[in-house]
Amino acid sequence: AAMVEDEKFLNIKKQAKEIREMYKAKQRGFNALVLGESGSGKSVLATTGRRPIHFDVFDPGGADNLTKGIEEGWIIPDTRWEADDPMNPTVFRDWQVVMNKRFKEGYFDHLGSYVLDSSTTWADTIMNQILKAAGIPGETPRFTHDYGPQKIKIVNWIKRLLGIPCDFILTGHLDTYQDEVSGKVTYRFMTTGKGTVTIPLQFSEIWVTDTKRRSSGMDYQVLTARTGAHLARTRIGKGVFDTFEKPDIKYLLKKAGRPFEDKPLI
Repeated sequence: AAMVEDEKFLNIKKQAKEIREMYKAKQRGFNALVLGESGSGKSVLATTGRRPIHFDVFDPGGADNLTKGIEEGWIIPDTRWEADDPMNPTVFRDWQVVMNKRFKEGYFDHLGSYVLDSSTTWADTIMNQILKAAGIPGETPRFTHDYGPQKIKIVNWIKRLLGIPCDFILTGHLDTYQDEVSGKVTYRFMTTGKGTVTIPLQFSEIWVTDTKRRSSGMDYQVLTARTGAHLARTRIGKGVFDTFEKPDIKYLLKKAGRPFEDKPLI
């Protein structure tokens, strides 16, 4: 009987070991939704990630803060997505073709970080394509017809990007929300409809970039936990990160005991 018990226990141990190994194998890179007002240092924070860092730039002029990294060769800036003509949109269609090629060729295996900057302008290119396909380019989106397909495309692509073998950073803008009863103001992720809730849920990290004016100049910091009006959270830094941290991704990864080393430049 003891032998049977021992064998059962060994099988249980084997199963537990396999589950642990599956969990480790499934653990991809770190991912974060980085939110903030314009000029609060979102893209600058993204440049502190593991190198090389690929930026898909959808914000017009979004590469202006990246000059140093571009010149030194550790930032790869793809700026062809900056301008989409709402009357004849092509950006999202072209981006999807390029992304599928990158997946097929294993491009993300060679990156330290992939940054999509920003979700707001990226989502606009999706809507532009939806309206063009509906025969109403440049018109106001119809609530019941157009926002649903846009949200599905956004969520599907984000889920796909959360599986890439490098770190994934999505930047986004903040929307002000005032409760009609209490008058309390909160800030949340600026996107379409219920996407304000479903999209942040996909991410392990939601950080908010913040600035404080000091006599010595602007002090940039990153909020990693909910305080008052701001939605922020950390899973990797639970019990380790301070509420306000210095805006340095590799420093925070190291602090959380996560891999923080760069990959060879490509």
